[in-house]
Amino acid sequence: MASLVSNPQPAMAPGFVPLANVAQQPYVSELLSFTLDRLHKEPELLRVDAERLRRQMQEVAVGNYRAFITAADALQSVREEVSSIDKHLESLISEVPKLTSGCSEFMDSAQQILEKRRLNRTLLANHSTLLDLLEIPQLMDTCVRNGNYDEALDLEAFVLKLATMHSKLPVIQSLAEEVRQTTQSMLSQLLQRLRSNIQLPECLRVIGYLRRLGVFNEHEMRLQFLKCREAWLAAIIDDLDQGNVYEFLKRMADCHRVHLFDVVTQYRAIFADDTSGNEENYDGGLLFSWAMHRITSHLNTLQTMLPKTTEGVSLAIILEQCMVCWLH
Repeated sequence: MASLVSNPQPAMAPGFVPLANVAQQPYVSELLSFTLDRLHKEPELLRVDAERLRRQMQEVAVGNYRAFITAADALQSVREEVSSIDKHLESLISEVPKLTSGCSEFMDSAQQILEKRRLNRTLLANHSTLLDLLEIPQLMDTCVRNGNYDEALDLEAFVLKLATMHSKLPVIQSLAEEVRQTTQSMLSQLLQRLRSNIQLPECLRVIGYLRRLGVFNEHEMRLQFLKCREAWLAAIIDDLDQGNVYEFLKRMADCHRVHLFDVVTQYRAIFADDTSGNEENYDGGLLFSWAMHRITSHLNTLQTMLPKTTEGVSLAIILEQCMVCWLH
């Protein structure tokens, strides 16, 4: 009966009986068992039950109106919150690509920082070695200044090997450049030593250093040796006092006799001619050309200075000195 009140059926035309659904089937079965008088009273009974139920519902609504109002407010609040959440969710979804990009950038930045940290730790672990490497140019310069050419050449060879092995490292290339500058200074010092009054053992050492430097080939080495010894010999002759013609010519002959012989001896001892046909070890007439240059220079000086003296004894002595010089 209650189901009929809560689920009223639409009005049917007179003379038609509605078909009962599954929920109403027990009630229909009950109606079939009623007497005719009972069936006539059934509509009134249903109306009374419906009125009673309506009053009960009103009483329940009045007694619990606060709960209904609270539930309605809660429902409205929930709807508003769901709408707000939906909007924020859309905003969050739109920001996700930016967040992903930011995370990627952070990862890249963190990777770079980690790489720099690794390099710094490696640098710290090898600090002493790097400090020794960076001090090589200064150490080499000190060796050159003090004449320790063997040590300087060992340092140069070490740096050149490093530059070959690590050709893409700027610090190594900078180190090699500084060493090359020091090498040029050492080269100048060695050539300057050849322009001084040094004996054969020292000449051998200097030429050995020049060969280790590898700046000149064999022919250029011979030429540089003769140029330097020529500069030294010419400087000695230029320093002679030309105020006294006799003394000047006599001393010039003595200089040629002593020093020219020394230079020739040094050259032959240092540069042994190779008869195998190797052009690198072939003299090519350099020594002969240089000796002829000195003889020609001596003759030119004699032609210039001899007319300035008229004493026969002086001329005889000068002639004797020249004969001794060039026949020596």
